[in-house]
Amino acid sequence: MSHGAGLVRTTCSSGSSFGPRAGAGQRGTSPSEGLLDQVYPRTQGAVLKVAQMVTLLIAFVCVRSSPWSGHSAFRYFEVVTICNLIMILAFYLVHLFRLYRMLTCISWPLSELLHYLIGTLLLLIASIVAASKSYNQSELVAAAIFGFVATFLCLASVWLSYKISCVTQSTDAPV
Repeated sequence: MSHGAGLVRTTCSSGSSFGPRAGAGQRGTSPSEGLLDQVYPRTQGAVLKVAQMVTLLIAFVCVRSSPWSGHSAFRYFEVVTICNLIMILAFYLVHLFRLYRMLTCISWPLSELLHYLIGTLLLLIASIVAASKSYNQSELVAAAIFGFVATFLCLASVWLSYKISCVTQSTDAPV
């Protein structure tokens, strides 16, 4: 019996498909097409990205307002939160301005998946470290809580956007 794992993108973040026509230069075929995707900000992926950016920004501000922010654990937390914030903003802008149609050499769903997997893991580690080193300082406790909320939102984004399946194949089947 062999086991195989598969990853299937169930939704695209932009609400449209990354298909063969995505980079074909089919602009201007309908009035709804243009530089700005007016439907994207109302999609589930966009709302999750905005919620992630807000919680990451709040977590960053909480750490910066603390007198303990010079501690190396909190500097790590600052770097992870601000880097995740910048990357999520970049993916939001890519989908909002439909840049994935012009930059077809990049696999946007794969790059977004890798960002979320690596960024979520780093954010979880940073939040655990920040929570353990908070010393009952209200700003640092709030930063750790918002870090955990942002981690949950990033996991929710991956869970809702991708379907991870493990396929079991029988070797008894005739060939």
